[in-house]
Amino acid sequence: MSQTYMRLILGVTGGIATYKACEIISQTLKMGGEVRVVMTENATRFVTQLTFEALTGHPVMTSAMATTVPKDGLTQIEHIEWAKWATVAAVAPLTANSLGKLACGLADDALSTVIMALPAEIPVVLAPAMNTQMWLNPVVQRNLRWLEELGRYRMVPPVHKRLACGDVGMGGLASPSDIMAEIVAVTR
Repeated sequence: MSQTYMRLILGVTGGIATYKACEIISQTLKMGGEVRVVMTENATRFVTQLTFEALTGHPVMTSAMATTVPKDGLTQIEHIEWAKWATVAAVAPLTANSLGKLACGLADDALSTVIMALPAEIPVVLAPAMNTQMWLNPVVQRNLRWLEELGRYRMVPPVHKRLACGDVGMGGLASPSDIMAEIVAVTR
């Protein structure tokens, strides 16, 4: 798809669609890219770290306080180092909670600290997924507008479908192919 070597930070938040992040990883690897996964605590309840580590060949970050000590002996704060490594970032699925954190500039977990530490030129693709009433909530819609107004975040809107809760409506995660298409588009 893209001739640019992609280093994708993939943020994964806690929702039933968490398993679809595996397909985004697979598609990125097939393109010759590399992926590192950052998970919220709730995401680990749906898909384990081990799954993402096996797919990517990299450790998964789940703690904002994670550090490493490379051979030179200087401690590195992982969320800063990972943010410097990335050429693009995406969050799929993106819950209402994590969306609110990003919109308000909160950085209290591994994912939000990595996103906040990304250099300004690194594009961020957001793929929300949540219950229809949560999606339609005026606060969620305001948070989406706030992020879109910054010009840094690209949205892949949710789709209308039968949701895990049994409701039918907007809120389902867009297809991994559509999310991947947007990731590729922002890296060109």
